[in-house]
Amino acid sequence: MHGDEGSPPLKIALIGNPNSGKSTVFNQMTGLRQRTGNFPGITVEVKEGTLHFPSGQEATLSDFPGTYSLYPTSTDEKVVASVLTNPADPNFPDAMVYVADVTKLEKHLLLFTQLLDLNVPLLLALNMSDSAAELGIKVNTSKLSEAFNVPVISISGRTGHNTMRLIVELEKMVDGSRNTVHGKRQTQAGDPVNREPFYPLTELEKQVSEAIRQNLGVENPYRALLIAHHANWLHFLKPLEKETVATIVSTKSFQSLRAQVDETLERYDRFTPISQATVTSPPTFPNTPTDRIDAVLTHRLGGPLIFFAVMMLVFQAIFDWSSYPMDWIESGFGTLSAFLTSQMPAAWYTELLTDGILAGLGGILVFVPQIAILFLLISILEEVGYMARVVFMFDKTMRRFGMNGRSMVSLISGTACAVPAIMSSRTIGNWQERLITVMVTPFISCSARIPVYLVLIGIAVPAIKIGGIFSLQSLVFGAMYVLGVLAAFASGWAMKHWLHRREHSFLAIELPVYRMPIWKNVLLNTWEKVQAFIVGAGKIILVVSIALWGLSRFGPGDSIEQADKAAQTEAQQLKLDTLDAEGLVQQRRLEASWAGQAGKWMMPAIRPLGYDWKIGIALLTSFAAREVFTGTLAILYNMGGLEADINDRSDNAAKATLRERMKKEKFSDTGKPVYTLATALSLLVFYALSMQCFSTLAVVRRETGSWKWAVLQFVFMSVAAYLGAWAVYVLFS
Repeated sequence: MHGDEGSPPLKIALIGNPNSGKSTVFNQMTGLRQRTGNFPGITVEVKEGTLHFPSGQEATLSDFPGTYSLYPTSTDEKVVASVLTNPADPNFPDAMVYVADVTKLEKHLLLFTQLLDLNVPLLLALNMSDSAAELGIKVNTSKLSEAFNVPVISISGRTGHNTMRLIVELEKMVDGSRNTVHGKRQTQAGDPVNREPFYPLTELEKQVSEAIRQNLGVENPYRALLIAHHANWLHFLKPLEKETVATIVSTKSFQSLRAQVDETLERYDRFTPISQATVTSPPTFPNTPTDRIDAVLTHRLGGPLIFFAVMMLVFQAIFDWSSYPMDWIESGFGTLSAFLTSQMPAAWYTELLTDGILAGLGGILVFVPQIAILFLLISILEEVGYMARVVFMFDKTMRRFGMNGRSMVSLISGTACAVPAIMSSRTIGNWQERLITVMVTPFISCSARIPVYLVLIGIAVPAIKIGGIFSLQSLVFGAMYVLGVLAAFASGWAMKHWLHRREHSFLAIELPVYRMPIWKNVLLNTWEKVQAFIVGAGKIILVVSIALWGLSRFGPGDSIEQADKAAQTEAQQLKLDTLDAEGLVQQRRLEASWAGQAGKWMMPAIRPLGYDWKIGIALLTSFAAREVFTGTLAILYNMGGLEADINDRSDNAAKATLRERMKKEKFSDTGKPVYTLATALSLLVFYALSMQCFSTLAVVRRETGSWKWAVLQFVFMSVAAYLGAWAVYVLFS
């Protein structure tokens, strides 16, 4: 029995339409006891949380992707249908909580009545009861419960109203269901044994369902009917089982699409009278604050301008709010490194720790404040309901470039990370529009590019105000995002004319009312994103830092020993003191190392872009992840020093930050500064356009089902980045 000692915990599924407030309810029910996981066999991330019942037993609560019905039009919706048609699936729920927006209840009852017919214990949670009260909407929950024979609870995910009552009723329901299984008759609402099918199958559907039940051993008639509709893409069916279903469907002349339409209409005919009898609404809805705000924010001309102004304020905040935390982190790593150097013996493992691991981690963690601010502000915009308006506003524009309004979700999500952004394209049902979205999303500047942008802008762009409001640095920072968007749109337009259109699509989206953000949700979402960035980047940086330290400390044959001798001779000729001589030796050792050799091997290809061999090494290592660029430079400059430091006798030379060291770097052959405005802008353009993330390539291959598209994407973006960087360097030199 679930919940007993030694048995697996109960599995509870949270299901609902998009924008039903399901995720907010999930947060209320689980608090901070949640995690992100993957369903085995499919590539969709889900949130799972631990639900504590009053009795002390625990259950696993899974937040399923939002879906409108069990006849899916997108990959995310297929996940729900796939799990619920397969009781053998490890994620098949013991019970379900259906979250419906009570202000739009009738629209949300289609999926609910489909779930009813699966004969799984089901509870109906009427969310947004506070909004319903404000609009004058009243619901007779007892009458609704009687009509559907399920428990019905009015709740508010925002305020937490009735959340505990929901949990109590859920425990009663699952306990009653378990008693039924053990032979004790259940009489309360929600008993799947006592529940009559909401939708009576037609004679043809009965024949098809019965044939599938007998051949595949399916118990539930409606589940068998769903298998008849979806057998061609259900991953859990064996090839022979798919052939059996196809034969049954063909023999019975079962027309799936027509049957789906007829079933949907029949369900509406059955639940609409129930909705009308149990929900009382005012004769006409008043002109709400949401209506008045939308008249401005979604205006045909003013709306896009407001959106761009909002984004510029976000970019400005990233620079203005993060300066002090950055300084503290930078200073902290410097102090820690100096302390360890003074306390630990002069050995290789000390160098590995200070010059390798700490330098690499410090070079990336210093940018966490900016990334946290970005996630925080984007989360606030999502919570208040603004991002849904962005999808609506730009739908017509996106179609001109081969995408639709839902593609905006992926592009905006791409500002955090391209991997989940590409996965979010599963909500796009049209194959061509989804493929184009997947292919162009990596052009959007993600959080991994932020450290590169910030360090280069901080070096080359002066911190002056434009118009007394925006700094020049924030404008250049915003320009990188604009460049990525323009590249994405241009690529989408080209792909639209290259690919053959298979089908037309339309946008169906519910615009939520504007609300004050739930700060718990905002902070939790921000923390999860920042934590994912730190852990994800930290793993990569740790490995790359150790490997890079080894490649920078050792070289082929006796090259390091020869470099030592040559450097000491040069130091004697220049009459350098001990400190300066040591700096010169470090520089020459680095040049002779494996990393130095690789960087110099790249010089013919990268020198036209204004890069030196150290930048070449950073370009190579950052193919693991873009953010490794700054960590690599931090390690190289820590280990090799700078020739400019030889003439800098101040105490600050040893404590110089990465940006200060980069400003002093010079080409060894010309003596000219490496990081000029032209070089910095060239690097900015290169990283704005290039595909330097193996994780993104892997997810593109997974989502498209072929390496062809991933390789094409990599080659196209790399060529575009190289040519764009070369043009900018020539223009500004």
